[in-house]
Amino acid sequence: MTAIEKAGSYDGSFHVLMGSISPLEGKGPADLKIESLIKRIKENNIKEIIIATDADTEGETTAIYLTNLLKPLGVQLSRIGLGLPVGSNLEYADSVTLSKSLESRRIV
Repeated sequence: MTAIEKAGSYDGSFHVLMGSISPLEGKGPADLKIESLIKRIKENNIKEIIIATDADTEGETTAIYLTNLLKPLGVQLSRIGLGLPVGSNLEYADSVTLSKSLESRRIV
């Protein structure tokens, strides 16, 4: 949340899950603040959710879980773009990062 606030390009509400789904650490969906998110969506008639989880395995797992859980609620779902940091060189990027940046490209 702090990183997004520092960027200064988002003017909305946040919901912090307090972690990610991590079976290896014994952390499942019940350990996160997902029920309170669903309650907020329903009570406040929220129209859009931007999923901003880490780009690691746990973050991806959590994002997929949330997508499957929230889609039936009729909210618009999006995911933050993944890819190369500003100012980096393509030749030093790993193949997974390049692949993710191509997947999350936008039309200009």
